Amino acid sequence: MLLSATPPPGPRPAQELRLYEEAARLRGLTPPAGHPAASITWLGPAASNPALAYRTGGDSAHLAESRRWIEAAVRLPHWGRAHMPDHDLDAGWLLHHLSLAYHWIGDELPGATSALLRYKLLLQGRRLYEFAVASEGRWWSSSYWQNHNWICYAGLATAGYVLGKQEWTDRARDNLGRVLDLLPDDGSHAEGVVYWRYGVPWLAMHLDLLQEAEGTDWWDRGGFLPRTFHYRLHQTAPGFALNVDHGDCHDRRSGHSAGLYYRLAAQYGIAEAQWMGNLASGELLRAEAAESGVRPGILPEAYLEYLWYDPSVPARRPTGTRAFFPDLGLLTARTGWDANDTLVSFKASPGGGHKAWETSEKHRAEQGWETLNQGHHHPDSGSFVLVSQGAFLAVDEGYSNRKRAAHHNLLLVDGQGYADEDRYHVYAGIPHERQARQRDVLLAGGWAHVTAEIAAMYGPALGVRRLDRTLVFTPAGRLVLLDLAEADTGREWSFLLQTDAPTEELPDGTRLIRSGEATAHVRQFVPEGAAWASEVTEVEANPTSSTPDLKLTRTLHTLRSTTARTASALFLTAVEPGAVGTARALECAAGEGMAFDGERVLLSPAAHRIRTAGVTADAAAVLLADGAAPYVVAARRLELDGRVLLDAAEPYTGKVG
Repeated sequence: MLLSATPPPGPRPAQELRLYEEAARLRGLTPPAGHPAASITWLGPAASNPALAYRTGGDSAHLAESRRWIEAAVRLPHWGRAHMPDHDLDAGWLLHHLSLAYHWIGDELPGATSALLRYKLLLQGRRLYEFAVASEGRWWSSSYWQNHNWICYAGLATAGYVLGKQEWTDRARDNLGRVLDLLPDDGSHAEGVVYWRYGVPWLAMHLDLLQEAEGTDWWDRGGFLPRTFHYRLHQTAPGFALNVDHGDCHDRRSGHSAGLYYRLAAQYGIAEAQWMGNLASGELLRAEAAESGVRPGILPEAYLEYLWYDPSVPARRPTGTRAFFPDLGLLTARTGWDANDTLVSFKASPGGGHKAWETSEKHRAEQGWETLNQGHHHPDSGSFVLVSQGAFLAVDEGYSNRKRAAHHNLLLVDGQGYADEDRYHVYAGIPHERQARQRDVLLAGGWAHVTAEIAAMYGPALGVRRLDRTLVFTPAGRLVLLDLAEADTGREWSFLLQTDAPTEELPDGTRLIRSGEATAHVRQFVPEGAAWASEVTEVEANPTSSTPDLKLTRTLHTLRSTTARTASALFLTAVEPGAVGTARALECAAGEGMAFDGERVLLSPAAHRIRTAGVTADAAAVLLADGAAPYVVAARRLELDGRVLLDAAEPYTGKVG
């Protein structure tokens, strides 16, 4: 598709219009005479989109526009200025786009321009190739789970195929094979949604080039590509416009790639991906382009939308409301997909996810290579994001350079977060055994339940023996959190909740989260005597080394509840979206209980012993909704209103009756 500029058969009027509009969008700009201080990645699609438009429609104005940007790019002695000139993203982006432009319209350019473009591609490709060879085992050359690796090698491969440089394409192909084998089979991405939309399209580009140039079909190699749309879909906020911002996310508007949606839809027959592609390139396009903090952004992807859209794939609006991605330890649940629905996203895993963590440790031990770059990963295991009524209520920090657990919805011990935090590469060099995990996952009957084990993430001197967080999302969209904490000696335990605006204290002790018209009630039932306190947390980041002066800031409003010094603590917290809070504690002889209008949540994640009025269970959880069958987690026995509904030799999770 890419090399031949040949899309799947069938009409594509919307995609053709997008291409022509994008080909003309920059006509009022003057190309830079010298290298600007910022990134020049945008110069690549400024040339490739009009090149494809000319090849498609034959309008000579598009040819002239492409030539204008080509000549500007080839005049620059280096591609990249502030950070790793010729050896990083600027070079990868321009190699890809200008190589395609040369392949598509090189014969139509003036001889001198065509010859200069070819020379520049050979020069820049050699520089990038030699850097990749020399730096193997360090930085992007072997950072298999990182967008710089995917972009630079895809750019090198594009130039190699166009210019006939087999040593470039062979090296890029070998790297791509390792990447596909090492990416998580569940399709998740530890860098977060923003870097998913920035980096994963380049894997698809490389696969497209490989298939067309060499006849090698690796689309089903490994499990990542066939499943990664599912990950991206379930990190979409209700209403589809915004994204959940785990990991480094410049903002909540930088998540869509219509081109990639179309390619995944075409390759795997994913009707929901086709629907999302139509939405992203249509209704959401202008807002995404205007409000996204990622550049060049979604508009320059017009050439991908045109070439990757397959009109034969049906489009279907998403309907599934629960998902779990075991490698990243990511659970998402929602009441629906409309803008006013409620979503929770909750994660806990080793840095980079289980597969990357284990494999990179092997690389380190056997080869002395550092292959897992953790710059975009956060100390956020056990944290969650809550969206409801069209607003973010419990929020994440987004992008930061000095990453801290205190920026997330987590727990502090004696005021301290994770060990070795407060830096950019927050997981670099830490012991292999310092890992968070998830257990006891249930996604059924409108319920979602999971327990995260995060004690290992705190410094050994704190003596934390247990810090387990159980999260339950009810069919009505209420959130219940149970935090169990134990240490070798007395500690102060602090529960943190981050919001975009200060919470309000209500007369009954409830805290009210307010974001525009959206509200949620926060009620904490234990520990008694713990008082709420509010503070402002400022987070600052430079999201790109290619533009050193760029700064992003976000102000978080942190709600904190801290215990007296104690060796063990328990927090039971309800977050109930809506104007009215109905949460109340249930008296339990064993376990902990929470009741709402029409729903009850009974928990005992450690002892597996629940005793309360009408319910006797040996289980981690019993989940009850009026008029529906009960659900249990890790249960051996359940007696409800005097009737034994479950008596099993092995722990059972699921519906009872």
